[in-house]
Amino acid sequence: MAKKGSARRYAQAVFELSEKKYIDVRQAELEKVARLGQDADIIAYLDNPKINVDNKVSLLHDGLSEVTETVLNLVYLLISKGRVGMLPDIADEYRRLVDEYNGIERAEVTTAIPMDDVTRLNLSEKLSDITGKKVIIESENVNPDIIAGIIVKVAGKLIDGSTRGRLKELKKELI
Repeated sequence: MAKKGSARRYAQAVFELSEKKYIDVRQAELEKVARLGQDADIIAYLDNPKINVDNKVSLLHDGLSEVTETVLNLVYLLISKGRVGMLPDIADEYRRLVDEYNGIERAEVTTAIPMDDVTRLNLSEKLSDITGKKVIIESENVNPDIIAGIIVKVAGKLIDGSTRGRLKELKKELI
């Protein structure tokens, strides 16, 4: 939890330093540098205390030449504190802040069979009506065990409209 809290604070700082018209640009930049935080070799090099911070910075400087000063300074700060592995978490938290700012909710959907594009669009619109925000279906899982229907996780809530879920509820009522 401490790591997530720190990631949230770093993301909040970048968000507050960004002009509102550039928040999407910062998001793209953070996602780019977050890919660095997923490369085990780069993390091992950057977290190695025997390597001078200047050498670490010069290595990244060439690869991140098109990244703005705000994001570069964040990366340098994380390097100096030995926390560069937090970059993916910071990017995730920043995306959450941008979504909140733009009135977007992300949903995870589980169905018994894959949805077609029309069904996906209709579901997104229905969920938008329910939440009052634009809903983007971020992940779609297929699980034949739910028999039929749909399970949705959106806005911190679980909506179970599956046949399996309804059968469980019926069983509880009968017992």
